Amino acid sequence: MNSLKVAFAGTPEFARVALEAIAAAGFDIVLVLTQPDRPAGRGMKLQASPVKQFAVGRGWPVAQPRSLRLDGKFPDDAAAACEAIAAARADVMVVAAYGLFLPQWVLDAPRLGCLNIHASLLPRWRGAAPIHRAIEAGDAQTGVTIMQMDAGLDTGDMLLREALDIGADSTARLHDRLAGMGGRLIVDALRQAAAGTLKAEPQPTEGVTYAHKVEKAEAQIDWSLDAAAIARRVRAFDPFPGASSLLDGETIKLWAAEAEPGGPVEAPGTVLAVTPSGIAVAAKDSVLRVTELQRAGGKRLAVADFLRGFDVKPGQRFH
Repeated sequence: MNSLKVAFAGTPEFARVALEAIAAAGFDIVLVLTQPDRPAGRGMKLQASPVKQFAVGRGWPVAQPRSLRLDGKFPDDAAAACEAIAAARADVMVVAAYGLFLPQWVLDAPRLGCLNIHASLLPRWRGAAPIHRAIEAGDAQTGVTIMQMDAGLDTGDMLLREALDIGADSTARLHDRLAGMGGRLIVDALRQAAAGTLKAEPQPTEGVTYAHKVEKAEAQIDWSLDAAAIARRVRAFDPFPGASSLLDGETIKLWAAEAEPGGPVEAPGTVLAVTPSGIAVAAKDSVLRVTELQRAGGKRLAVADFLRGFDVKPGQRFH
């Protein structure tokens, strides 16, 4: 077993992958923090986070405070978490997509502070949705940065950093590859921390951008954008929330699309041509060819299969 005692704070699958990697590397997990169980599914039953499910299966102590602010809305939760963190006596805390603000007392609690796994090449795309925003912006690369946390929003010193190319057909499912990269890098960082060889580098002051949380309202396609921008948004919002548009009053999700050369003379959103290989739709000064779609309650289908159950004709208009 590695010598460091590790506390872990995380909630979704991205974080669970990192927690599993840390455990597999032999580090002693002394406490797991994750968000409270949330209603999910058609029955809206309370469901534990992927991190909690993994931690409970391993028999590790789990804390689920609604807040860590001792002077906030849930001071009893924060006080109980404070006691649990103090009792764990962790050398370091690893934080990955936890979803709660960490006050200074949390950052200061472990001997080596808190290390964050962030899915971007900092300082680009600080914030909540770095994978989505990198694809939406047309970035050539994304990656993972292991960062020493401070009081700012993803402003701490960089410890390790690794890039990953964003392909022309990459979607937000890059999440899975970045999760694996994050697990590998945090294990490297913890081993270096244990050996006293981990080096910090301040983030550059130039090139800072913020990846704001993806809202469901953004799913609605703005056909006044150029086709390339719409195609990037379609990829960025796969699998969530899924880009969508209304056609004859029905919400249709668009899962795959690409920009084509040429400038349409029809109003944005107008269907220009329909073939088994794609539906051509007018965008701003360009054409979007849609190749995978989904009706409400249906399955994602290639355009040829979609057209067998839904008639689309030139002249119709997406809104």
